Parts: sequence; structure tokens; C-alpha cells
Amino acid sequence: MRKILVTGGAGFIGSHVVRHFVKKYPHYEIVNLDLLTYAGSLTNLIDIENAPNYRFVKMDIRVFEEISNLIIKHQITDIIHLAAESHVDRSITDPNAFVSTNVLGTCNLLIAARNFWKDNYNDHLFYHVSTDEVYGSLQETGFFTESTSYDPRSPYSASKAASDHLVRAFNHTYGLRTVISNCSNNYGPYQFPEKLIPLIINNILSQRSLPVYGQGQNVRDWLWVGDHVMAIDLIFHKAISGETYNVGGNNEMKNIDLVRSLCNILDRKLGNKEGTSEKLITFVKDRPGHDLRYAIDSSKLQAEMNWSPSKMIMEGLELTVDWYLNNKAWLQSITSGEYLNYYKKHYSN
Repeated sequence: MRKILVTGGAGFIGSHVVRHFVKKYPHYEIVNLDLLTYAGSLTNLIDIENAPNYRFVKMDIRVFEEISNLIIKHQITDIIHLAAESHVDRSITDPNAFVSTNVLGTCNLLIAARNFWKDNYNDHLFYHVSTDEVYGSLQETGFFTESTSYDPRSPYSASKAASDHLVRAFNHTYGLRTVISNCSNNYGPYQFPEKLIPLIINNILSQRSLPVYGQGQNVRDWLWVGDHVMAIDLIFHKAISGETYNVGGNNEMKNIDLVRSLCNILDRKLGNKEGTSEKLITFVKDRPGHDLRYAIDSSKLQAEMNWSPSKMIMEGLELTVDWYLNNKAWLQSITSGEYLNYYKKHYSN
């Protein structure tokens, strides 16, 4: 039996990974480790919380002794590491929190895994889920590949780059079986509304202004979270130790075009007059060091594992809007005082 530790499993991407593995692999034991900070919630996993092959542990990856004891207690055979501070704006405000969690936390997991697995590394895997932001910023052409040099531009991306380097160092120095994937911007159900798509949906429903940095010309490659989970499944089971895989959605869009698309979809679904929600768009001061464009080349993953994204952006946006409209209670519960204070701090003109 594989006993897989999924860190950050109550967060957005992590909860989708946990649900997928619990349901698809009943012969695996899935241990979900999460600190349940502002963006993590066990309400994301109500449908599988009583599954016989699922366990939840509230724990901080920054505390080495607790992590080490957990790996021993549950006889963990593999780790899928998603736990991270992940929002660029927050990293600009508090870089230390990102270094502490993303760098020290990752190092703690690596050391604890190495200590427990040292008798036979070949039977175990440390899978580190990272971001395309470690590569820096693209101009109007070109794509990030697995060989693109690292050039992080924010405290968030710098902390993720550092954690990537640590994972590779443990592979090279100690022989620990590791694999890394770097993904583009995820979207879909259960995403905390500090990120662009759920933020816009929530603000339209609340008739609040729709903040867009600068003139909204920054371009992102959007990846449906379900497609990302399928890629993680394939990489976990098929990847060669020491390899890196880029995971992208082949869905580039300017931020302003994305916001306008969401406005149009919600106006139609809510029965509003066309153009109603666009009137809420408010251009705010640009983010410091805002990267212009991200775009992922996923051809390595497609060639080696026959993976490709199934959802194009407009279909994915429709599905995402439908989910939030059908789960207003979840949205209301998650947008509590801390979120509102944070929103006011970052997005008020």
C-alpha cells in the first residue's frame, strides 16, 4: 500500500488532488496535511472526509519535529508537496512568511523524508508542485520550457525558486527520488477569492468594484484545475526521478479580456442588461514589479505521458461561474473578516 502525504491538501489545488487520489485509488492511504490558514478549509473536502483511505492532520511544515514524527507514525511512502504561501501581493507585504513556509517548510519535508526513506530511496517519491513564475517574465512572444533559466521577480516566485533548487539538490546530493512540475495559473471550483477569477465573480455578485491592475494588459496562461490534477496523477506515477515537467493550459489571455469575459458570462446568467458588470471595472495602481506575460510549453509532458489540457478558457470560465453561483454559501463563509480587510488594503484606490 502506498501511503501518500499531500501537503496543503485543504487548499485550492490540494483539495482537488486529495479528492482525486482518494476516489481513484482506494488502495492508497491519503494523509492530508494542512495548517488551515486563511486559504485552506476542510469544507473543500466534505464529500470525502469519511472515506476509509483518508486521514487529515493539522500541522505546520515549518516545525521539523512534528513533520518527522508524522512521516514515521503514518509510515509515509511518498509525498506530494503543495503547501505554500502562494499570492504575490501578500508576498510583497510580508516576504518573511513566504521564505519561512516555502523554503524552510520544504527543506523540513525533504530532510524528514530523507531520514525515513534512507534505507531504500527507490521505493519512494518526493513530488514538488511549483509554479511558472520562477521563470520570470516573457515579452509578447516565446514560451517557458523546462530548460528556461530561473529569473524570479517577486518574493513569492523567489521563494518557490529556492524550494525548487532544494528539491533538485536533495536529488543530486543524496539520491532522493524527486520530481518537480511547474504550472501556469490554475482556476476552477474552491479557489479562494483573492485570486483574480473568483475575486471578480464574488465582486460582481456583491456589486463591488472590479479591480484591475494598471490597464489590464498583463497576460496569463490559464489552466483548468482538473487538467492540472490529471497531470499530477500522471507525473506521480510515470515520471523519471530528477525530471521537471511544465504544465500549461494553452489559454493565454490579457487580464482585462478575462475580466470582461467574466462580466459578460455573469450578466447573461444573472439576467442583467448587457454591459452592467463592466461598469464596475476599476483600474488600480499596478502591482510593483508586475510580470508582463507567462506562457507554458507543455510539449514534454504531452509527448512523454500523452497529457493535454481538456478545457479551453471559455468553457472553463462557464463551468467555474456555474460552480460559484451554485455554491454561494461556500463563497460567503470563506469571505470573512480577514479577507475583507486584506481586500481593502490591497485594492482600494
